[in-house]
Amino acid sequence: MSGIRLHRWLSACLVAFAPVAGVVDAAEIRNLRVWASPEYTRAVFDVSGPLDYKLFELSKPDRIVLDLRASTLAADFDAPAAKGLLKGLRAGKQGKGDARVVFDLAEGVHPKSFLLPPADKFGYRLVLDLYPASAKATPVKSVADVSTGKGRDVIVAIDAGHGGDDPGATGASGTHEKTITLAVARELKKAIDKAPGMTAVLTRDADYFIPLEQRYLKAREAKADLFVSIHADAFTSSDARGSSVWVLSPRGATNEASRWLADRENRADLVGGISLDDKDDTLAKVLLDLSQGATMGASNAVAEQVLGALRKLGPTHRNYVERANFVVLRSPDVPSILVETAFITNPAEEARLTSPDHREKLATSILDGVRDYFKASPPPGTLFAANSRRERNDRAKASRYVVSRGETLSAIAANHGLTTAQLRAANNLADERVRVGAVLEIPSG
Repeated sequence: MSGIRLHRWLSACLVAFAPVAGVVDAAEIRNLRVWASPEYTRAVFDVSGPLDYKLFELSKPDRIVLDLRASTLAADFDAPAAKGLLKGLRAGKQGKGDARVVFDLAEGVHPKSFLLPPADKFGYRLVLDLYPASAKATPVKSVADVSTGKGRDVIVAIDAGHGGDDPGATGASGTHEKTITLAVARELKKAIDKAPGMTAVLTRDADYFIPLEQRYLKAREAKADLFVSIHADAFTSSDARGSSVWVLSPRGATNEASRWLADRENRADLVGGISLDDKDDTLAKVLLDLSQGATMGASNAVAEQVLGALRKLGPTHRNYVERANFVVLRSPDVPSILVETAFITNPAEEARLTSPDHREKLATSILDGVRDYFKASPPPGTLFAANSRRERNDRAKASRYVVSRGETLSAIAANHGLTTAQLRAANNLADERVRVGAVLEIPSG
């Protein structure tokens, strides 16, 4: 087989309904959907049931061949247009009872595949992920990219929930959550980028899926100061309404800490600027606990600010910040919140979510809360920190008073709501005599 490289032999058998292990009924290949992200291209086959398949790679030209055993293509099966790493796609019969799909590639790839069992409204799905063989890292804007002479911008990573083959919740009018989250995320990025001292990065900017753990890892790669995940809630009752803000639960933090400490690759990474790889278990746990504790405290603080800002826009589902073990909130060193913008299963709220004007107001409210948090707790080296120092200096200057000709200490004290004794004590004066041009410290209160 000249020119053929056997890349991988993958077979998957789900035999819950088969009387003999490894035996499956003939499957029908009903549909194929393709999404392209900056990192990889995903192809998802909708199939009627479990199936066996093999996957191998051919070169000159680059292509992937997928053989589906004991399977047929549906009469209305249609190959999608070229997208991402896919230049084209061909499908047809292979032998007497198999189907074959050939993916023509723009370049060499590293393929990964897996079979998903039925979930929610989906049946069985065969997923094929194609990663570029060149494995070039996608450029991510980081702290260094947004530095200025007066202090760098704070970086906010915005995560549009769901995407690609994962539509999320669906409203009464058929609106998909993934569509709303991306629209709100883009609006929020636009608002943040206009705000002085702030820059936003998106985890995704198109309709493709990103694994949950990769979402917060993107925020860490960007050295983000904050991670905001955007969602639209759902409930069995169409009366449920209101936005909500979530942070990681203590149990979720504990689980993540255990995973982090047990994973050698994770420990070699920096957590809060410190590598855990060369630390013994006890010290590593202490350092991780400190980082997580500070991160969760900051997450709670920004969540409170955002919830307060959203409350001005309309009713919130709860009057307090909620907690859950959401995977996307598990970063050990990036404060993270999840915003449920509204209940998409509520027809009235679904209508508002589809309104560009309302989405702009949502973005503005989230920005207000985030900005208030950074004003109160500015990260070192940022424009917010520089502004905070300047404001403190201005206040310090305002607390000093220069004595003019004809003024007395008692008059100055009275004008500032103080007693003469308070003013003397603040300035270490032996008596009430002051000279013209003397600078007095005016104590607060």
